[in-house]
Amino acid sequence: MRRILFLACVLSSVLIADAQTATKKTKNPKWTNGGVFSVMGAQTGSRNWAVAPEKFSITGIASLNLWFNKAWGRSAWDNSADLAYGISNTQTAGLRKVDDKLDLYTRYSYGFVKGNKLLGVGVIGNLRTQFSNGYDYSETPRRRISGFFAPAYLTFSPGIHFRPAKNFVLAIGPAARWVIVSNNPYSYNYQGGVKPTGEAEKSIASIYGVDPVKTSRFETGAFLSATYHAGIAKNVKYKTRLDAMSNFVENNPGNIDVYWTNNFTMSVNKWLKVTYSYDIVYDDDVKIFGEHKNTAATQMRSVLGVGLAVGF
Repeated sequence: MRRILFLACVLSSVLIADAQTATKKTKNPKWTNGGVFSVMGAQTGSRNWAVAPEKFSITGIASLNLWFNKAWGRSAWDNSADLAYGISNTQTAGLRKVDDKLDLYTRYSYGFVKGNKLLGVGVIGNLRTQFSNGYDYSETPRRRISGFFAPAYLTFSPGIHFRPAKNFVLAIGPAARWVIVSNNPYSYNYQGGVKPTGEAEKSIASIYGVDPVKTSRFETGAFLSATYHAGIAKNVKYKTRLDAMSNFVENNPGNIDVYWTNNFTMSVNKWLKVTYSYDIVYDDDVKIFGEHKNTAATQMRSVLGVGLAVGF
């Protein structure tokens, strides 16, 4: 597998070098870029309201979706950034994070035939992490279970790229992935990771299948990435990406990690938009769910909001 990955990397490097040479012959290749920035908020208040005992709550979510692409000769380079952060403040629970996302994606494709981008080879790079700490509030004191680059997923995959339409790309190939968990000194609530009851506390690194002595875990295996975007209606746009990877290092190719993100944008007028995002994640190494917090599970996240949005 490592030899295949090495050969694919060499092939991709040669093709990129050739594409760069061809770029010199192309006059001013243009970038196609754009983005949507949205701010959504909600506030509730009540007094002597039996069906809603929470007297005060306020929620705010900001998101930024960017894309910048370029096509020249046999080459196509697509890039996107998906960022989001949201907090909620209630009278009883206080300030808590409700959304946190940092997803950077780049894909370079090189067509086998000039002017035909239907089939070719290329390289994909992806970084996923979050901006700030996340906590498990079921314990007292609250327990930190995530943070910036804790975890972070860095993926590199050369392979075959299939583009049957301008708005759909399917890429298949080998991949190398690093699962990074930084900030080890803050992995425990208690000194030495031992609770007052004598029970051992699980470190943040071990939550994500990383050796607590190290800061990362290396994976290699088969990788599939599919992206699609379209206008569903005159004022409705949809964008989705599905990534799936089978880790051959653990000799269990049937265990497939999945990341699937979906974004809908509905324009009411020039400034007012309705946005809906729905993400699904499954990672067999993340075992913090279930009654005893030691099993893996499908993770789901959805955000529906109405607010001000600026397209550019």
